[in-house]
Amino acid sequence: MLNMVKLCVGVRDVAHLAALQAARLANDPPLRHQTRMAPKRRDELLAGGSLYWVIQGHVLVRQRLVDIAEDKWDDGTPCTGLVLDPELVPVQARAMRPFQGWRYLAPEAAPPDLGATGPTDGLDALPPEMARELRALCLI
Repeated sequence: MLNMVKLCVGVRDVAHLAALQAARLANDPPLRHQTRMAPKRRDELLAGGSLYWVIQGHVLVRQRLVDIAEDKWDDGTPCTGLVLDPELVPVQARAMRPFQGWRYLAPEAAPPDLGATGPTDGLDALPPEMARELRALCLI
Protein backbone atom coordinates (compact mmCIF):
# COMPACT_ATOMS: atom_id res chain seq x y z
CA MET A 1 0.00 0.00 0.00
CA LEU A 2 1.10 3.55 -0.75
CA ASN A 3 -0.46 7.00 -0.24
CA MET A 4 -0.24 10.38 -1.97
CA VAL A 5 -0.07 13.88 -0.55
CA LYS A 6 -1.27 16.93 -2.47
CA LEU A 7 -1.73 20.64 -1.80
CA CYS A 8 -5.35 21.74 -1.63
CA VAL A 9 -4.89 25.11 -3.34
CA GLY A 10 -7.52 27.79 -2.71
CA VAL A 11 -9.26 25.87 0.07
CA ARG A 12 -9.64 27.59 3.44
CA ASP A 13 -10.39 24.59 5.67
CA VAL A 14 -11.82 21.07 5.69
CA ALA A 15 -15.43 22.34 5.67
CA HIS A 16 -14.67 24.36 2.53
CA LEU A 17 -13.15 21.27 0.86
CA ALA A 18 -16.23 19.23 1.81
CA ALA A 19 -18.57 21.85 0.30
CA LEU A 20 -16.56 22.07 -2.94
CA GLN A 21 -16.44 18.30 -3.30
CA ALA A 22 -20.16 17.88 -2.55
CA ALA A 23 -20.99 20.31 -5.36
CA ARG A 24 -18.55 18.59 -7.72
CA LEU A 25 -19.98 15.15 -6.88
CA ALA A 26 -23.55 16.33 -7.47
CA ASN A 27 -22.71 17.88 -10.85
CA ASP A 28 -20.22 15.37 -12.29
CA PRO A 29 -19.91 12.01 -10.50
CA PRO A 30 -17.81 10.14 -9.56
CA LEU A 31 -15.83 12.38 -7.23
CA ARG A 32 -12.37 12.84 -8.68
CA HIS A 33 -9.42 15.15 -8.62
CA GLN A 34 -7.72 15.80 -11.94
CA THR A 35 -3.96 15.92 -12.23
CA ARG A 36 -1.63 16.22 -15.19
CA MET A 37 0.65 13.25 -14.50
CA ALA A 38 -0.41 9.65 -13.95
CA PRO A 39 1.18 7.97 -10.94
CA LYS A 40 3.53 5.18 -11.98
CA ARG A 41 2.86 3.24 -8.77
CA ARG A 42 -0.87 2.89 -9.49
CA ASP A 43 -1.30 -0.65 -8.16
CA GLU A 44 0.31 0.21 -4.82
CA LEU A 45 -1.91 3.29 -4.46
CA LEU A 46 -5.09 1.32 -5.19
CA ALA A 47 -4.19 -1.37 -2.65
CA GLY A 48 -5.79 0.67 0.17
CA GLY A 49 -3.99 3.99 -0.30
CA SER A 50 -5.36 7.46 0.38
CA LEU A 51 -4.85 11.00 -0.86
CA TYR A 52 -3.75 13.25 2.04
CA TRP A 53 -4.73 16.90 1.56
CA VAL A 54 -2.47 19.77 2.67
CA ILE A 55 -4.74 22.68 3.61
CA GLN A 56 -3.24 26.02 4.63
CA GLY A 57 0.19 24.46 5.19
CA HIS A 58 -0.92 21.40 7.18
CA VAL A 59 -1.98 17.87 6.30
CA LEU A 60 -5.47 17.79 7.83
CA VAL A 61 -7.58 15.19 6.07
CA ARG A 62 -7.40 12.17 3.79
CA GLN A 63 -9.63 10.42 1.27
CA ARG A 64 -9.34 6.81 0.14
CA LEU A 65 -8.28 6.36 -3.48
CA VAL A 66 -10.92 4.31 -5.31
CA ASP A 67 -9.49 4.36 -8.84
CA ILE A 68 -7.00 6.11 -11.08
CA ALA A 69 -8.39 6.61 -14.58
CA GLU A 70 -7.75 8.49 -17.78
CA ASP A 71 -9.75 11.73 -17.79
CA LYS A 72 -10.01 15.01 -19.70
CA TRP A 73 -9.81 18.63 -18.60
CA ASP A 74 -12.74 20.89 -19.53
CA ASP A 75 -10.90 21.87 -22.74
CA GLY A 76 -10.55 18.23 -23.82
CA THR A 77 -6.86 17.89 -22.94
CA PRO A 78 -6.04 14.44 -21.51
CA CYS A 79 -5.23 14.16 -17.81
CA THR A 80 -5.51 11.66 -14.98
CA GLY A 81 -8.51 11.44 -12.67
CA LEU A 82 -7.90 10.35 -9.09
CA VAL A 83 -11.28 8.88 -8.13
CA LEU A 84 -11.89 9.50 -4.42
CA ASP A 85 -14.15 8.10 -1.74
CA PRO A 86 -16.33 11.08 -0.68
CA GLU A 87 -15.63 10.48 3.02
CA LEU A 88 -13.15 12.98 4.46
CA VAL A 89 -11.18 11.38 7.30
CA PRO A 90 -9.57 13.90 9.68
CA VAL A 91 -5.93 13.16 10.51
CA GLN A 92 -3.54 14.45 13.12
CA ALA A 93 -2.37 17.82 11.78
CA ARG A 94 1.16 17.90 10.39
CA ALA A 95 2.94 20.94 8.94
CA MET A 96 4.12 20.57 5.35
CA ARG A 97 5.98 22.99 3.13
CA PRO A 98 4.56 23.88 -0.28
CA PHE A 99 5.48 21.74 -3.29
CA GLN A 100 4.21 21.29 -6.83
CA GLY A 101 2.14 18.36 -8.01
CA TRP A 102 1.81 15.44 -5.62
CA ARG A 103 4.19 13.25 -3.67
CA TYR A 104 4.11 9.60 -2.65
CA LEU A 105 3.65 9.06 1.09
CA ALA A 106 4.67 5.79 2.72
CA PRO A 107 2.13 4.37 5.20
CA GLU A 108 4.58 4.69 8.10
CA ALA A 109 5.10 8.39 7.28
CA ALA A 110 1.38 9.21 7.06
CA PRO A 111 -0.25 11.07 9.96
CA PRO A 112 -2.66 8.89 11.98
CA ASP A 113 -6.40 9.32 11.74
CA LEU A 114 -7.83 11.41 14.58
CA GLY A 115 -10.32 8.67 15.39
CA ALA A 116 -7.42 6.25 15.87
CA THR A 117 -5.65 8.52 18.36
CA GLY A 118 -8.57 8.80 20.77
CA PRO A 119 -10.85 11.72 21.56
CA THR A 120 -10.19 15.05 19.89
CA ASP A 121 -10.71 16.95 23.15
CA GLY A 122 -12.85 19.50 21.33
CA LEU A 123 -10.17 20.51 18.82
CA ASP A 124 -12.63 19.94 15.98
CA ALA A 125 -14.90 22.57 17.54
CA LEU A 126 -12.29 25.33 17.34
CA PRO A 127 -12.89 28.08 14.80
CA PRO A 128 -10.79 27.31 11.69
CA GLU A 129 -8.67 30.47 11.98
CA MET A 130 -7.83 29.78 15.62
CA ALA A 131 -6.97 26.14 14.85
CA ARG A 132 -4.72 27.31 11.99
CA GLU A 133 -2.88 29.73 14.29
CA LEU A 134 -2.45 27.13 17.04
CA ARG A 135 -1.07 24.63 14.49
CA ALA A 136 1.35 27.28 13.17
CA LEU A 137 2.60 27.74 16.74
CA CYS A 138 2.91 23.94 17.11
CA LEU A 139 0.48 24.01 20.02
CA ILE A 140 -1.88 21.45 18.51
